[in-house]
Amino acid sequence: MEKNGNNRKLRVCVATCNRADYSKLAPIMFGIKAEPQFFELDVVVLGSHLIDDYGNTYRMIEQDDFDINTRLHTIVRGEDEAAMVESVGLALVKLPDVLNRLKPDIMIVHGDRFDALAVATSAALMNIRILHIEGGEVSGTIDDSIRHAITKLAHYHVCCTRNAEQHLISMCEDHDRILLAGCPSYDKLLSAKNKDYMSIIRMWLGDDVKPKDYIVALQHPVTTDIKHSIKMFELTLDALISFNKRTLILFPNIDAGSKEMVRVMRKKGVEHHPNFRAVKHVPFDQFIQLVAHAGCMIGNSSCGVREVGAFGTPVINLGTRQIGRETGENVLHVRDADTQDKILQALHLQFGKQYPCSKIYGDGNAVPRILKFLKSIDLQEPLQKKFCFPPVKENISKDIDHILETQSALAVDLGGTNLRVAIVSMKGEVVKKNTQSNPKTYEERIKLILQMCVEAAAEAVKLNCRILGVGIGGGIIHQHELIHGSSFCAAELGHLVVSLDGPDCSCGNHGCIEAYASGMALQREAKKLHDEDLLLVEGMSMKKEETVSAHHLIQAAKLGNAKAASILRTAGTALGLGVVNILHTMNPSLVILSGVLASHYINIVKDVIRQQALFSVQTVDVVVSDLVDPALLGAASMVLDYTTRRVQ
Repeated sequence: MEKNGNNRKLRVCVATCNRADYSKLAPIMFGIKAEPQFFELDVVVLGSHLIDDYGNTYRMIEQDDFDINTRLHTIVRGEDEAAMVESVGLALVKLPDVLNRLKPDIMIVHGDRFDALAVATSAALMNIRILHIEGGEVSGTIDDSIRHAITKLAHYHVCCTRNAEQHLISMCEDHDRILLAGCPSYDKLLSAKNKDYMSIIRMWLGDDVKPKDYIVALQHPVTTDIKHSIKMFELTLDALISFNKRTLILFPNIDAGSKEMVRVMRKKGVEHHPNFRAVKHVPFDQFIQLVAHAGCMIGNSSCGVREVGAFGTPVINLGTRQIGRETGENVLHVRDADTQDKILQALHLQFGKQYPCSKIYGDGNAVPRILKFLKSIDLQEPLQKKFCFPPVKENISKDIDHILETQSALAVDLGGTNLRVAIVSMKGEVVKKNTQSNPKTYEERIKLILQMCVEAAAEAVKLNCRILGVGIGGGIIHQHELIHGSSFCAAELGHLVVSLDGPDCSCGNHGCIEAYASGMALQREAKKLHDEDLLLVEGMSMKKEETVSAHHLIQAAKLGNAKAASILRTAGTALGLGVVNILHTMNPSLVILSGVLASHYINIVKDVIRQQALFSVQTVDVVVSDLVDPALLGAASMVLDYTTRRVQ
């Protein structure tokens, strides 16, 4: 096995309830059957498969040479809402014995039918892993609710479209357990090349019918509005009679309201009308040839908006049953109609056209992806599924502590190697931090800073933090107050000039402290040494693709590289001269150095103060900050200090 954590075959049970779901499940079943070294297949048949009025479609499963392990008669006749509920209940009564006997590792369930809900419920309660096919889609009836209910019960999901995948993620399903495979039926549709389609057309519609000169009709009741769907069906039949083209019409499914639809067919004389061929079931292989060469398909079956698009056959989608489905340009919607005229006009517009083939629902390679996905399932993983819920706000209490705690600032640290943006609370807590590599050009840096600030602001909303402003840079504190300056640019300490002919600075000047002592400045000097093969000494190594950084310069100096040590001394001296200027200007009692380079500079700075500063300021304390993120906290304090200051 590829990854399922077992040394035995994976026992897969496929439950099929009707002709429609079998068309999607059959390709998977063939794939499983073709790999007996990996899988054991059990087939459970229930629902309308076993009812004569709906074609006894279990026979096509037998004709496909599958062994049916279990046949469950689960349908309570009546074709109304109560009968659907009773059918689910009957299935729930019968399924436990079957599942106890088969003991599958995985139960594969398709779609959105009430029978499938019973299967998924039984499997979930019996601790059997469920793989749901075609979850995440949107149609427009009670099927939506059933489909999403099965999604919540299922452990693994195979979806057909990117939108369906996103819907599943939005429903808090684990992305790692979602496979975007495409619709399994497309594997057969896109490879269907039956050149003898004429014999199929003649068999079902008569010898005198030509391709593109007939209609396929398939309409089901809408269980959430049965009365209206019956009316729409009656208008559809009137329009088809008026349109006067040979029509293959399939009987509706077993949903509530189907009995009334059959009565309408008989009332209109459809079964004996010369233009109509009314049938209970058409084998899928033949059905796809019929719709592929039809002049039009009409009704409200999902087949019309999904599978038929693969052939570009025109489709008229009636009513609301498929209102939320993704469709190709071949589909014309008739949402509502009071008379047959609107439907008749749609027939005139669509009949005989040929549209581009659509692959919205698949590319013909779904089954290999699904089999690979099945092989990857690890049966040793905990059975209990986990939901990926979005962050939930804590309960908000209206007290001053809460208000102060959520007032926050965006802090920006423009480092030589990295750019950092953080959300910092009033209590000095770094709530969220993002670090990105510093781009090479000024324009790229500004663009990245803006992007990081926008992302942080959006994240702050989720974290219930109210951003009061954005802070950048160092700071001077006088009498417990942060000095802002007239334009809030005070304490640009990195741009104090300490040499008239010093190196270029990013600000456009020469000889700034930053041009000597910043991480980017040291990186620049380290690269010069490396390019001259003067950086690496014994005990150092670098990978070929590794970027030279200030860290390599510091490491080289520690290992005895005299040139590296000289560069660090020059950088420390530049910083020390800047500090001396500040001492002479402000006469502070404390100087705090922060950042990753502070510990390498402090002794040099102290030496410069002793050598260069006036005697009156030489007693100043110089220390290294022990805060985890001093630059970010300092930047945030500029905002928080100013915006929360109270003027009496």
